[in-house]
Amino acid sequence: MTMPQRTAAAYARPGMPGPRPVARPVSAAMMARPVGPAHPAAMPVGRPAVPAPRAAVTFLTVAEVASMMRVSKMTVYRLVHAGELSAVRVGRSFRVPERAVEDYLRDAYTDIA
Repeated sequence: MTMPQRTAAAYARPGMPGPRPVARPVSAAMMARPVGPAHPAAMPVGRPAVPAPRAAVTFLTVAEVASMMRVSKMTVYRLVHAGELSAVRVGRSFRVPERAVEDYLRDAYTDIA
């Protein structure tokens, strides 16, 4: 003897909405319509183009630059604010590219004699 199967309607409570449909029906006309070039479905299939890798940039803190140049941190701040040493502001602090320090020191040499 088998038990009768209960349907979803048998579990519904009075006053509560019934189960919602999972998805709306899709017609063949909706599937065949073209999409615009900016739509994600129009994007090319396959691996996206990977940009060429950039050269690694090493940033130094003001204290590290000061120790490299054997000057005070205030001197480094003065160079940055005067525009003689390029730097990037990150939050409330500065980061100086190592290449900028090398360029500054190379250009700062003077011939005496």
